[in-house]
Amino acid sequence: MSGLEPAAIAAISGIALPVFEKLWKTGGKVFGQVREGQQYAEEKGRVLQASREYHRKYEDRHGQMKIMPGLMKEPVPLDSIYTAVKFLDERSIRHFATADDLEKLYRNQGKRSFQTADKRHDGISIAKDKQYLMVLGGPGIGKSTFLRKLGLEALKGQQGQLKSEQIPVFLELKTFRDESIDLTAVIAKEFEICGFPDTEAFTSESLKQGKLLLLFDGLDEVPDHNMNRVIEQIEALAIQYDKNTFVASCRTAAYRSGFNRFSDVTIADFDDEQIDQFIQRWFNSGLDQESDTAKRYLKLLQQPQNNAAKELAQTPLLLTFLCLVYEREQTLPSKRSTLYERALNILLSEWSAQKRLERAPIYEDFHPDLEKVLLSEIAYTSFKEDRLFFSKSDITNRITSYLADTLDAPECLDGPAVLHAIEVQQGILVERATDIYSFSHLTLQEYLTARYVSKNNLIQELASEHLRDERWREVFLLVSGLLEERNKELFLVMGEKVNAFINSPKLQGLLQWATGLTESSLPSNQMLASRVWLLYSAIAIARDRARASSTSDIDIAIASDSASTSAGNIASARVSASARARDSDRYLARVIASASAIASDIASASDIARVNASTRANDIAKASGIDRAIASASARASDIASSSVIVKASAIDYVALSKKLEALKRQIPSDDATRTKWKSFADQLLETFLTFFRLDKELVTFSLKDAQALDNYLYATKLIIDCKNAAVRVSRKEWEAIESRLLTVPDEMKD
Repeated sequence: MSGLEPAAIAAISGIALPVFEKLWKTGGKVFGQVREGQQYAEEKGRVLQASREYHRKYEDRHGQMKIMPGLMKEPVPLDSIYTAVKFLDERSIRHFATADDLEKLYRNQGKRSFQTADKRHDGISIAKDKQYLMVLGGPGIGKSTFLRKLGLEALKGQQGQLKSEQIPVFLELKTFRDESIDLTAVIAKEFEICGFPDTEAFTSESLKQGKLLLLFDGLDEVPDHNMNRVIEQIEALAIQYDKNTFVASCRTAAYRSGFNRFSDVTIADFDDEQIDQFIQRWFNSGLDQESDTAKRYLKLLQQPQNNAAKELAQTPLLLTFLCLVYEREQTLPSKRSTLYERALNILLSEWSAQKRLERAPIYEDFHPDLEKVLLSEIAYTSFKEDRLFFSKSDITNRITSYLADTLDAPECLDGPAVLHAIEVQQGILVERATDIYSFSHLTLQEYLTARYVSKNNLIQELASEHLRDERWREVFLLVSGLLEERNKELFLVMGEKVNAFINSPKLQGLLQWATGLTESSLPSNQMLASRVWLLYSAIAIARDRARASSTSDIDIAIASDSASTSAGNIASARVSASARARDSDRYLARVIASASAIASDIASASDIARVNASTRANDIAKASGIDRAIASASARASDIASSSVIVKASAIDYVALSKKLEALKRQIPSDDATRTKWKSFADQLLETFLTFFRLDKELVTFSLKDAQALDNYLYATKLIIDCKNAAVRVSRKEWEAIESRLLTVPDEMKD
């Protein structure tokens, strides 16, 4: 008791004592006998003591959080990690949208989140203004946490966010198993265990005076046979004692809208601000603050390769899981398939088990593993059809067909019943609009799709049909992890398909140029990095030639930019992988990064060629940094010359290139020079790089078709590398053999 704040203690006693006073004045017999003087003082002391005990017990029972015992060893105070809940603006929820409407809306917003409502409202602000509130949301979205938080704020009285003069009573509806339900008696029991005198009379008077904040948690968790009785009891209590505040929670899919007085609100998924706030509060220990754990974790989640993991963080339950994993390992698991499998299991079975929910099985043999098979088939079929949203009739037909083909499934079991059970119990399938469904997270659909591919050996189909489709990128990475030691087959198939993108003599010539300049004695990984660096440089030069030319075919320049970006992404992937490798790999990554920077500097310098009469002043202003760009390129060339081992020693004379760039720097035209003079200088700069890199002009003169093919080739090559990094295990010998064939022209094409 000594740990409680005096203001908090006073909040409950300040509400309980007036109730007690009124009871005393009703005739003095409320407590069983006439009491005066000392006896009254003793009863008052009991109320004060009970108030302290009630506060302490509420915090012990409802103010602590501990989930996933295998990861979370100690409970944490809810107040220390609570992140402000936001409610969706119901007016912006598209109840009557079609599947096509939602598909279009999802793709236009360019995010991985399925939730489309733009406006959101602070949860506690809404709760403060509503006397009757029904809080809806999917599993793990934070409904129970929100109700518990309301109770904690009520305990603070006027010092809390609710500015409350009511005592919170938190009731878990899953415990209402008996057919005979007396809510008043259940409430009285909460006061009895804390030592309040004559709790029946105290409860009755508190209800009459409107002194209670009644929190009914988990309507969906009431056993089915008792659901109607519980609803009737809550409704009757709300009508009889209409001065109190009533807040209930229920999973959206299980809600029957049977509460006429209640305002229905839906908890929104966490947005970026809430994710940041939760992580900052989770990692708030002295050690975490000293090592800046929260900042490092947030930075990790912001990386593009972790977009799918961050999407899971929109659900508080799964964000807690991700924080626990990071707390233990100080990184996100590199094998994303393992991470998503665990997240799926949490939703399928672990969460209900931890909450001690008694779920009626769909049928006896419909276990989680069988359910994964069903969900994988639905996920794959929909993903292959490029559909993220599907009608209720479509999904129920798929379920019915699956059950009809499943041994021992009861004939009486129908698709709608299974869909409803999956939706209510796990929330993996969610109704987004009337009779329109999607998976709760795109990440889970991608994982289940990958699971279907790996279980049904659809690797050839995957590589043939979807290798260049960025929508399937995450599926490729997950398949690589799920195949475990069979992933060699995936790499080989992808390697075969990637060569189809370079069936033109020009692109084959460009690859042969890069191969010819590569030092053949290097290990396979360094030879790959060498080719990446050379291709990146060649593509940058090709892009600059397109910009500097007088052609009006802007698409060529844009396509070349795209190919250049893909080459840069390969370099970035190599940098990321090498950061975890031996020292020579880390050195190699620095060289590649320097090469990327040179190409970027060249691109900046070549903007001078775009000067014309109408925009001359503006464009020259943009090009005014050309001297710094050339100086930077020159310095980097000298730096590479002193230590580079990635190309043949005699291939490129970096020292001479550096000197030539320094000379060109002194020849930069003045700001008032003519367009012709500027263009002549740009051409000279480009010719310098063509000469030193031993590049034929024809090899870096791309058509739109060439640029697109090269972009596809580089994207697919990088995807192979990414799949290797996402794999559970890769044989060193097998990978070196595969890596040595990347970015080379196959022998059959040479012939």
